[in-house]
This record gives sequence, C-alpha cells and structure tokens, in this order.
Amino acid sequence: MTVSSTVSYTAPFVVYLGFVALHSVLPLPARVDEPLRLVVLSLVLWFVSRSVIDFRTVNWAGSVAVGVAIVALWILPDLLFPGYRQSIVFQNALTGHSATSFAPGALADPWVLALRLLRSFAIVPIVEELFWRGWMMRWIIAPDFEKIPLGTYSRKAFWIVAILFAAEHGPYWDVGLAAGILFNWWMVRTRSLGDLMLSHAVANLSLGAYVIAAGKWEYWL
Repeated sequence: MTVSSTVSYTAPFVVYLGFVALHSVLPLPARVDEPLRLVVLSLVLWFVSRSVIDFRTVNWAGSVAVGVAIVALWILPDLLFPGYRQSIVFQNALTGHSATSFAPGALADPWVLALRLLRSFAIVPIVEELFWRGWMMRWIIAPDFEKIPLGTYSRKAFWIVAILFAAEHGPYWDVGLAAGILFNWWMVRTRSLGDLMLSHAVANLSLGAYVIAAGKWEYWL
C-alpha cells in the first residue's frame, strides 16, 4: 500500500503535536515519555516518511552557519536584557509561559536529558522541516504541492509559514519568527530539505547543549 505524499510529509508532525497534547492532559513520567516519543517518532519517520526524506546538502557550511545564527538569535535577547521575556507580550494566556514541562526530578536525570537532547537534534528537525518547508510552504502555493519545486518563493507562503512557525514556539514567538524567516530564506536559497534539516539540527543541538550547561531549562518547553 502506497502512503500518500501529504501523509508522508505531515504525519510525523501530527504525531509530534499529539504527544504535546497528551502531555498537557496526562503527563507521563519523563523516563517513560522521552523514550516513547523517540521510538514512536522514529518509527513513523521510517515507515511513513522515509520515501520523502532526503539528507543531501548543497551547502553544508552555509547550513551550519544558519543554524549557529539561529541559536544566537534565540538566546541573545535574554542574555542582553534580563527579564525581557517576562513581559505580557511574551507570557500570557495565548502564548503560555516560559517554563519547562519537565518535573524537577527529571532535570537531574542524565538518561532523560540525553534522550531529550537526542530527540531535539536527530528527530525534531526532520519532523518540522518535512511539515513546514517540505509540505506547507508548497501546499499554500498549490494543493497539488508535489508539482511545486522545493524552495519555490511565494510571498504569501513565505510569511504564513514564518508566522505559524513563530506561533508554534509560544512565549518565544519573537525569536521563533526570526528563525522561521531565516529557515524560509535558506530553503529558497538552497531548495534543499537536507540543508534545512542540517541547519535545524545544528540550532537545536547548540541550544540543547546551552540549556544543559547553563541550566536554562525554560527553553525546553
């Protein structure tokens, strides 16, 4: 049985959001939740999406640089302006609050932190790039999105995806918007999902390392 292309691009993200929703109503212990997410998302990527995953890059050095720039944008506002994110502009009933979803005990568990870091740079970039820039950026241009080459520029698609990507990041919507713009621009430049996955992985790995080293757990919502 052939899985439709839309499902191949979107199913991992739907499952990813399903875990987020489940955690909000029925939080599992981190030692159960983290390996469960990692295994289930890996299986969905392998069995549903592997035909559309392409890790080839056309500019790996530029992709690494974009990832580093994004993590710098992510942490600099809080470093330069302490208390900046406490504003109602960023923390309110609509965007949520910048607090980790981990229980206090989990923050001292090396196994949980290692799995979270692994998921953040090895799984999440694939899941999100398939959805946002592999599928949605083309689907907005035309529902028959496979006829639209990767990286095709449309002002409408570019800004809708950037704004929705920002909204996904809750109280970090401002840096989420900046990241969305950079990711979209890089997709237009490279027309390569592999390059976007690499940029996203570098950003998430760098941010995760900073979170663990500095104890800035609020970045891991």
